[in-house]
Amino acid sequence: MQARREIRTKPEQRGEEDAAAVAETPLSARWSPEAEIGMRVEDIWDSLDQPQLSRSDKLNSCFDAIPVSSFPQTFGSQLVDIPSDATLAEAVDILSRNRINGAPVRNVEAPEDASWIDRYIGIVEFAGIAVWLLHQSETSAAALGADEVAAKLGTVTLDPELKPAAPASEAEGAVAEAFGSLPSSELFRKTKVKDISGSFRWAPFLALQSSDTFLTMLLLLSKYRMKSLPVVDIGEGTISNMVTQAAVVHMLAECVGLSWFEDWGTKTLAELGLPLMKTSRLVKVCEDDPALKAFRQMRRRGVGGIPVVDGAGKPVGSIMIKDVKHLLTASESTGHYRTLTAREFIASARQSSGEKQMSIITCRREDNMKEIILKLDAEKRQRIYVVDGEGNLDGLITLRDIIAKLVYEPPGYFGDFFNGVIPMPQNSRV
Repeated sequence: MQARREIRTKPEQRGEEDAAAVAETPLSARWSPEAEIGMRVEDIWDSLDQPQLSRSDKLNSCFDAIPVSSFPQTFGSQLVDIPSDATLAEAVDILSRNRINGAPVRNVEAPEDASWIDRYIGIVEFAGIAVWLLHQSETSAAALGADEVAAKLGTVTLDPELKPAAPASEAEGAVAEAFGSLPSSELFRKTKVKDISGSFRWAPFLALQSSDTFLTMLLLLSKYRMKSLPVVDIGEGTISNMVTQAAVVHMLAECVGLSWFEDWGTKTLAELGLPLMKTSRLVKVCEDDPALKAFRQMRRRGVGGIPVVDGAGKPVGSIMIKDVKHLLTASESTGHYRTLTAREFIASARQSSGEKQMSIITCRREDNMKEIILKLDAEKRQRIYVVDGEGNLDGLITLRDIIAKLVYEPPGYFGDFFNGVIPMPQNSRV
């Protein structure tokens, strides 16, 4: 395995109230492995004194000169993985207990000396489980009534007389009944993680080698829509690191004060061409709509989150596809989750978990990139909503959008590697 420099772990992240103070702290007065990466970029940036190079060209050159092996470690002494023979219920429990959204799936039939490509069969996430279960529920509900769907899931006894296909309104109820019954269903408790591997985008997954560059990493996390990238070494059987979009944005937050970052980060959203998504295309649900509608909308539209708006159209909360964990891990409240409105679902999830993640964070088009990055990093969020002067939704910015504005793909950079594999499968991970 390629030698790697020892990296000290960073202390627990600051809270929201510390974000402004960190932004004002001179870089020389603080240290972190992420800031060290920023200083390496700074050295390369200062050496590129060719006037014909644009800001984008210089950033590309800087990140193409740093190997992925330099990226700070994102997990502790041992990577959490999920055995391929684990049930979906067991996988959800592992993810919940470790407070993570996804983990590699380890092939229990692989020999001890297997390389990583044979040791793992993919990466499973809350989002992937939710999308798969929703698809199963909707497929069944398309032709069956609510009682029959529940019986198919092993939760009630099926009437002996076959019922005709349900009309649209009843089908909606059938989906709600099926999805609400999932935590106690045979489908959820007996389906193995390996059984849903067909929904994985890659087999086993798209991995970075330690010798790959930051430019490759950033392009995969932005243009090619990867949310996480395992780092491996050829011939080795283990994953040495796991780089995520959130880890990259945290790295950027630690680079505040460096000239290369300030040159880019002080640009307003409008100057950088953000938000990318038009307001008319923004998917949303009303606070009085069923919470299940939010999850179904996310699956159908292929998005990872959806804003909740009040009667005046103003954003009051946010539901992410990963929030399905509140349904799948609930106990006493499981039975009534399917009947909750979006507003009630958010309130119930906050009360049971103590999380504030379902509140909404906003910005304006005149805000600069640095402000957005610091807010997202302090709040540990995946997305921020743009609002106008009256508080109406005016767009959306995701972690992927931010990374995409940092680098661009040079012509022919990946050759024909991605031909035929984009877009993602219909029921793949969000």
